Amino acid sequence: MMKRSAVFCLLFTMAVTPAFVLHKSAANQLSPSAAQAVPATREAKLAALEEAVRKRVKTFRGEIGLVIRDLDTGWTFQVNPDLLFPAASMVKVPIMAACLKAAEEGQLSLADNMKLKRSDKAGGSGVLRTRASGSAYTIEQLVELMITYSDNTAANMLIDLLGFDYLNRTFREMGLQQTNLSRKMMDFRSRDRGIENYTSAREMADILEKIYSRGCVCPSVSEKSLEFLKSQKVNDRIPRLLPKNTIVAHKTGLERLVCHDAGIVFTGNGDFLISVFTKTTSGPRTAKRFISSVSSLTYAAYITTRPITISASQKGRGGR
Repeated sequence: MMKRSAVFCLLFTMAVTPAFVLHKSAANQLSPSAAQAVPATREAKLAALEEAVRKRVKTFRGEIGLVIRDLDTGWTFQVNPDLLFPAASMVKVPIMAACLKAAEEGQLSLADNMKLKRSDKAGGSGVLRTRASGSAYTIEQLVELMITYSDNTAANMLIDLLGFDYLNRTFREMGLQQTNLSRKMMDFRSRDRGIENYTSAREMADILEKIYSRGCVCPSVSEKSLEFLKSQKVNDRIPRLLPKNTIVAHKTGLERLVCHDAGIVFTGNGDFLISVFTKTTSGPRTAKRFISSVSSLTYAAYITTRPITISASQKGRGGR
């Protein structure tokens, strides 16, 4: 508690020097009210946030890709947003959207069953690798497990179902030009041959913003995606230092040398998007602490910036 308070106090008392940029992406068509200038108090806090994050970035030993975006105004702060990183489990976000798109188009039903085979079982994160072979799961259950528990077995079953060609084509249709799927989860033999899945902090931020604005494929696909992301069980990065009742819709990624998290944080003073990608030899604990600190600093900028109001669209969204 003392450490968190110290961080907040540091942010609030920091001298405000850097300018901020109001960024309006194609994925975020701002309404007239949202497109208004950033309120003076928020402008000051976002400028202070920018300075504080820059200082954290300078002390990090490794590579960083970072995007922070105010989802009301479009204000964006970014560091190496287009730097490509091994995607790890971040690629499961567009896989989720592609599965839901296929269901929306009638190519499959989320109620269809798939049987778990012994050959499907993959190591790493997830629960299906411990389940009995021959057990059946609906496609919707597999998508949910792939996101909430980052289940590698579920992801690989869905990759087999839809195929690499369909998935990569759908990624492009969703505007992801740098994100690719070239190997399955935990296929380290392919990775050692140079076959890798890549993405960037910007592209994960962009697809999350589309989901938030109900523009990823269609409103129903976006709503379902947001529901899964809010149910995330791996909460040791973006949400770690935030108040326990904070709603966070996010997805993590962790593999050799890389540690990521990207998500949407909902607050009574406005919502923001944060996408942090790291590559370091210092270990995942260092990377997780860095991501948590950036998330905490950003959250602090939203405390008492304007009267707390909950829009009708935010009510009933549930917890993380």
